[in-house]
Amino acid sequence: MNKEELMKVKEKALEAHIPIIMDDTLEVISEILKKVKPKRILEIGAAVGYSAMCFSEYLQDDGRIDTIERDEDRIKEAKDNFKRVEVEEKIYLYEGDAVEILPTLTEKYDVVFIDAAKGKYPFFLEQALRLLKTKGVIIADNVLYKGYVMSDYNKHKQRTAVRNLREYIARVNEDANLDTEIMEVGDGLAISYKK
Repeated sequence: MNKEELMKVKEKALEAHIPIIMDDTLEVISEILKKVKPKRILEIGAAVGYSAMCFSEYLQDDGRIDTIERDEDRIKEAKDNFKRVEVEEKIYLYEGDAVEILPTLTEKYDVVFIDAAKGKYPFFLEQALRLLKTKGVIIADNVLYKGYVMSDYNKHKQRTAVRNLREYIARVNEDANLDTEIMEVGDGLAISYKK
């Protein structure tokens, strides 16, 4: 992996206000990945590929990340970035809407990382549970969504996202097969281990 190019990708994304994983969030996830030593990771929401490239460092030697992105400009940029950072062998990018692509997947994953449309988190959770290996882990980013999720926030613009994130948190906390921790790191991180 070319770390220098990876830093350039990060700088460019930040300058262009493309939402990429926050440093403190990445730190927490890196610790989890070191322990899990995943062979297969599924990422829902690639953006420009920054988080997938960071995660690829923790894969087993023959491991792979499958990531999904629907924005055409970001797909192109992500693919260019994978080449520049020299990780294109480790990452496969599905092009299109995760809502359509996820039901077609049959592979089992050690880790599923959810970082896409907030209003779709409950659906992503259902699919993640279906595709997760026993003892696997589901990591969902931005679950506290600027603090709105834990407050009595009810403005119309973000109402659906907030409601669905609350539903996501309730589901992972109530599921007897999951051991979940919600961390106030970055914009909120839900880490759910499958028992």
